[in-house]
Amino acid sequence: MSATEAASPQTAADTTADRPIAGATEPQPAPGATPPRTPLVARAAAELVGTAALVTVVVGSGIQATELTQDVGLQLLANSLATVFGLGVLIALLGPVSGAHFNPAVTLAEWWNARRGGGGVTTRETAVYLPAQIVGAIAGAILADAMFGEPLVKWSTHERSAGHLLLGEVVATAGLILLIFGLARTDRLRFAPVAVASYIGAAYWFTSSTSFANPAVTIGRAFTDTFAGIAPASVPGFIAAQLAGAVVGLALVALIFMPGRTAEAQPTA
Repeated sequence: MSATEAASPQTAADTTADRPIAGATEPQPAPGATPPRTPLVARAAAELVGTAALVTVVVGSGIQATELTQDVGLQLLANSLATVFGLGVLIALLGPVSGAHFNPAVTLAEWWNARRGGGGVTTRETAVYLPAQIVGAIAGAILADAMFGEPLVKWSTHERSAGHLLLGEVVATAGLILLIFGLARTDRLRFAPVAVASYIGAAYWFTSSTSFANPAVTIGRAFTDTFAGIAPASVPGFIAAQLAGAVVGLALVALIFMPGRTAEAQPTA
């Protein structure tokens, strides 16, 4: 059963009559495979709302943390924990609708996977998802600022342009893509809410950049001059590093999860 079928209830008559017997040669499900009957407008709304909620969690918890303590370590701990719980809930809730990408790097990786003959989003879907994610991210940052009485739009002054930070973004995004597509290749997408949220929470701490790993979120965080912000001048470098990380992640997926040969194809001694 593909991720699409697992995510949407269908009758036996809908799914069984023309389905081939599962075999090793079938394409693996895409990370964001979505129910075929879900209207594109609903999927776009899910991506917009989900990305907005994610950025609200990241920015809002950062503001709250800085108001409660001056200890930077505790601030990061509070910020990362809130992100873990928030992201896990959002994936569980909206995954069956849109695939819960909330991330242009994931969407573009899926689009590339589809072009290579696997499952994923079409060019039309990609063209709808990307702006929805970016608009959602900006709206989420503005909403978080509004809730805490901050200026609704104030460009961040947090410079994050050092080379080691960009390397951190490459590593964080590559790991995220490897995780998502690895779960898809091994038919374990049911673990995505816990696995993806846990990875992002860990990456907050083991990467130098605190793991943005998301071009839309990066853009949104430029609109707030708070704990989670990033200076606009640093945004292009972060996005370039994230896209490079996505390419690395896809290469690792192809290497690690390459299809095995059947027993008949194995050479004899």
